[in-house]
Amino acid sequence: MQCMARPFRMYTDLAEWWPLLSPASEYEEEAADLLPELLGTADAPPRTLLELGAGGGSLAWHLKAHLRLTLTDLSPEMVAVSQAVNPECEHVVGDMRTLDLGRTFDVVLIHDAIMYATTPADAQAALATAARHCRPGGAVMVIPDSVAETLEPDTHNGGSDAPDGRGLRFIEWSWDPDPADDTFETVYAFVLRRADGTIEVTHEVHTNGIFPRGSWLAWLGEAGIDATARTDQWGRDVFVGRRR
Repeated sequence: MQCMARPFRMYTDLAEWWPLLSPASEYEEEAADLLPELLGTADAPPRTLLELGAGGGSLAWHLKAHLRLTLTDLSPEMVAVSQAVNPECEHVVGDMRTLDLGRTFDVVLIHDAIMYATTPADAQAALATAARHCRPGGAVMVIPDSVAETLEPDTHNGGSDAPDGRGLRFIEWSWDPDPADDTFETVYAFVLRRADGTIEVTHEVHTNGIFPRGSWLAWLGEAGIDATARTDQWGRDVFVGRRR
């Protein structure tokens, strides 16, 4: 996962807990939903995929059997987690707003890390990076958790245990304190049980960007990507298009 503002603990000193917070096993159904478009949108069968803001590599774990992956994230700690999960894949530390690998891919994917684009300029810069790394005729997919038309206050909880005795439980609570601006807040509360049985309780508030569906489509078009949007089974807008 990528943070464009400040180094949240979730992506730094707590990154090692990511496999208990958001394990690859939870992404199987989503990967199955996305794969037909990832494999079928480009003008020829794709072989390579670049993911911007790949985080701990949980979604990538399900994609690597179908495509050769290059996984990037702003957090070195999260890249290290993904390297352990996906040792077959190329990994790069980099900011999705400015990254320039000097080569193109058949498919470029930005998953929920795009939510850390808190201004239109951040979002447009990330889409420009996606377009810069996508070959003409290739596919770009962007999946924000919410757009302005679908944002609702929401709460999630979960977590899991490790064989070494560690355990994690979390609450994720989102709300929009000012519907007139382009951001909303998500607070994460964590209860961490270490292998020796000691407990830590911590929390932090993340600021996320929220933009209208039409803005995303317009920005993709400005970046050279002819895109459409569909609503998936989880209520998210999936933006997918072909690079001109």
